[in-house]
Amino acid sequence: MARNRQTLGKARSRARERALQALYQWQHTGQSGADIERQFLPEAADAGDSEALDPDRDTELEDALDMSDTDIALFRELLHGVLDRMEDWDERIAPHLDRAIRSLDPTERLILRLGAFELSERIDVPYRVVINEYVELAKRFGGQDGYKYINGVLDKVARGFPLREAEIAARGRSAP
Repeated sequence: MARNRQTLGKARSRARERALQALYQWQHTGQSGADIERQFLPEAADAGDSEALDPDRDTELEDALDMSDTDIALFRELLHGVLDRMEDWDERIAPHLDRAIRSLDPTERLILRLGAFELSERIDVPYRVVINEYVELAKRFGGQDGYKYINGVLDKVARGFPLREAEIAARGRSAP
């Protein structure tokens, strides 16, 4: 049972990482979410493609984009959930920033949007888990101390969602 939870947790973490990478690509290329999804999930678009057997294909790139250990449903939900309601997430984040959202590091801006989406829409995931996941992504992909900023902003964002406020209050009552 613990092994299954660990595997599921790893697959979800991988989905968050891949969604960040996909959104980063969207931010820099302007491609549609559907086009980017097809690039991250080529097996879905190219099932039965004869070029897949090409011995000259770029296996290093394929390994870097390997989605086999990824929660694909979560990846899609994060990618499209952020893209479809970008303004909503920016509105939720903006009051908790010390500067304009446009002046944030582009990667950290995406991490905050993903975190806001998941805090709002994935109520099945404890808020502390959500925040920790995005702090870890900020450590890997953001600026040197950006993870501290991400942690503080997402904590404030979490308190702005009524169901999360109840979760935070309940956690506070049970703390020693």
